[in-house]
Amino acid sequence: MSVKILAINPGSTSTKIAIYENEDEKFVKNIKHPAEEIAKFNSVASQFEFRKDIILSELKAAGFDINEIDAIVGRGGLVKPIESGVYEVNEALIDDLNNPPLGEHASNLGGLIACDIAKTVNNGAKAYIADPVVVDELQDVARISGHPLFKRVSIFHALNQKAIARIYAKEVGKKYEDLNLIIAHLGGGISVGAHDHGRVIDVNNALDGDGPFSPERSGSLPTGQLVKLCFSGTKTEAEIKKIIKGAGGLVGHLGTNDAYEVELKAKEDPKYKLIQDAMSYQVGKSIGAMAAVLKGKVDAILLTGGIAKNPFLVDYVKDMVEFIAPVKVYPGEDEMRALAMNGLMVIRGELKAKIYK
Repeated sequence: MSVKILAINPGSTSTKIAIYENEDEKFVKNIKHPAEEIAKFNSVASQFEFRKDIILSELKAAGFDINEIDAIVGRGGLVKPIESGVYEVNEALIDDLNNPPLGEHASNLGGLIACDIAKTVNNGAKAYIADPVVVDELQDVARISGHPLFKRVSIFHALNQKAIARIYAKEVGKKYEDLNLIIAHLGGGISVGAHDHGRVIDVNNALDGDGPFSPERSGSLPTGQLVKLCFSGTKTEAEIKKIIKGAGGLVGHLGTNDAYEVELKAKEDPKYKLIQDAMSYQVGKSIGAMAAVLKGKVDAILLTGGIAKNPFLVDYVKDMVEFIAPVKVYPGEDEMRALAMNGLMVIRGELKAKIYK
């Protein structure tokens, strides 16, 4: 039986789409969105039609008939904290994707666009999300912050981290659930997770204010200086949020969210090199922290995401952390295959779709 799956992955700086026929990739496209293009929209929600139209246009140009699609799997968004798995898009999920409890992110659009396109497919295709960014497996002690008004939450690149973990486990002939891993996803956002026998017991909130800075996020900031800026009268709440997520990181320092551009310029420009080294340094520092979470019992450190293609950043991080455990690099992302395979397993009855409530 031939099954065709459309995978949709809206990220902060790109929209990725792929068509899989059973396990075989038939089409993949990474549509990049420069900072100035995204800046035209005042919210993630307002990008819905823009991104959906681009997806449909690309599929049409590639000669694919949308009515031949059996399932559409979108990247999950900032819904309620849920257990790992595949969820069919229902009214409760649509409501939370439109009114996300944990804030805006491009991934919120994944399930919404998948559902909207599925409604137009003649063969009754269903829409799903898989391993959204709010997968929550934190140990209780990791949830405690320095004040009872604040709680640490799990928001990270769960889909890719879980997929890469399972790929590595298969390569070494073990089960993911038998390993202790530290995985750093290096993309538009950066998350570093401690995987303890199949559960991510600690991870930085990669969305809005924790961990390393990234191409467009500020990561952890000096708290006192941030408070002073908030009450300086020079910035609105929206502008402060933009500094934290959207106009921070490489964008804030260098005016670009293109990590490859920074990589090239860093070869000759000392300022670019310093900022790239600082981002690399913060990644290595976070990996060291997660090694402490795992009490030094680390089978491997895995680097993944688009920025893992940067040999200078990878070498910098390796130099910092190889004393902890072997470092394996998986450049790019395996999220599209992960989304598609989750959908395929549901259709084949190998996996039961969960109900979002």
